[in-house]
Amino acid sequence: MRKLFRSRRRRVLAVASRGGHWVQLLRLLPAFDNCNVVYVSTDEGYRDQVDGAPFRTLPDASRWNKLAMMRLALCVAWLVIRYRPMVVISTGAAPGFFAVVFGKVLGARTIWLDSIANAEKMSLSGEKAKPFADLWMTQWPQVAARSGASYSGAIL
Repeated sequence: MRKLFRSRRRRVLAVASRGGHWVQLLRLLPAFDNCNVVYVSTDEGYRDQVDGAPFRTLPDASRWNKLAMMRLALCVAWLVIRYRPMVVISTGAAPGFFAVVFGKVLGARTIWLDSIANAEKMSLSGEKAKPFADLWMTQWPQVAARSGASYSGAIL
């Protein structure tokens, strides 16, 4: 971890829930070639997919369990404080929302890339992340037109 702080390379916190959110985040790997990236997800099984890069696991939570959401928020806050990323990027769901919020509060540049599964409207997490995201994106042009999000194509 100390190496992350000493390096002049950009520190990135890349956060996604399991499933499609994680798959989409992995599609962005080439964009992080010259960065120190800490990958974060809710599934320990994904550790092997990031080629030995730092990987942290968060507890899973849904909006239906408020106590679990509070625990998740505290865990994400701790990671953001610990790693002090310059950039926080998320492809979605609750862990990414909290990472974007806490990253913004601590001065990081923040990117929200909403899941391609949301073809009709922005996700709930995406809507809530909007005020905290420096770059707020969707992977559907029609969703961009309706929501005001940026659109630059899809990653799947």
